[in-house]
Amino acid sequence: MNKLSIIIFVILFTANLNMVFGQSKEHDKSVRDITAALNSTADGWNAGDLAKYLAVYVPGATEMTGEGPKGGVEHIEQTMKNGFWKTGRPLQVLRYENVQVRMLGKKDALVTGQYILSGGGRPDRKGWFTTVWTKTKDGWRMIHDHS
Repeated sequence: MNKLSIIIFVILFTANLNMVFGQSKEHDKSVRDITAALNSTADGWNAGDLAKYLAVYVPGATEMTGEGPKGGVEHIEQTMKNGFWKTGRPLQVLRYENVQVRMLGKKDALVTGQYILSGGGRPDRKGWFTTVWTKTKDGWRMIHDHS
């Protein structure tokens, strides 16, 4: 190899390393931001603040129901008011476990995990969820919820 070839190789190798490590930092930040947004829903739930719970959904978000997907954050809000929030606030505390964020590119992610509702003098309720997220100008937001 001549000197020019070695210099070109070093430049390309260094550029490739910077690209890989830069993507890793971006990936890690996205995972942290999505996890924080997801946890904010539990914070809203546990504070009895339905608006905070719903804040991570885009207006056109869908949720999976027994009849298939239904659209709009208003529908999701009504589902909550007809179910867990019948009394104006949830009866149990919400937390998430086994959360995994899988990036589907730079602006989309699939998030899976387990929700646990506990306390309130009731038996724990557990279930698995899959949510789809997208990066918006307002941060990471949920576009689909299958809980």
